[in-house]
Amino acid sequence: MANPAQNQPPIPPPVPPPSPDQRSLADIVVDVSESASTLVREEIELAKAEISEKVAKILRGSAVGAAAGIFAFLAVIMIFHGVAWLLGEEVFSGNIWAGYFVTAGIFLLIAALAGFIAFRALKAGSPPVPEQAIEEAKLTKEMLEKEAS
Repeated sequence: MANPAQNQPPIPPPVPPPSPDQRSLADIVVDVSESASTLVREEIELAKAEISEKVAKILRGSAVGAAAGIFAFLAVIMIFHGVAWLLGEEVFSGNIWAGYFVTAGIFLLIAALAGFIAFRALKAGSPPVPEQAIEEAKLTKEMLEKEAS
């Protein structure tokens, strides 16, 4: 039986790439076009990765904050229910309704403060802009403009 390697034609030696002086203008344009296309794709991937990371952090923080808020809210309801009864009995001479109005006012103050804190926290995290990708694109643009001059 014959060895299959013997039936194949010999492989020619690799040809070295032409020197930059021997390359045609079309080859250079194709290389520049491919490089620019690759650069744009990589910048887009960087932007996607940055936005995904920032959105994940915002969602994670929001979920944990919501869970903490729910449990704190339930505890505060029980505490202020007791405070309303205490105020009604001791301060308002048995008028329980007055104690509930006072505690409702305290609830509104706490809600306003929590809303303000939440607004500032969400404003700090949004919009999720891919800052690194934008900066890299600006640097690339400046570099290309300098080389073109």
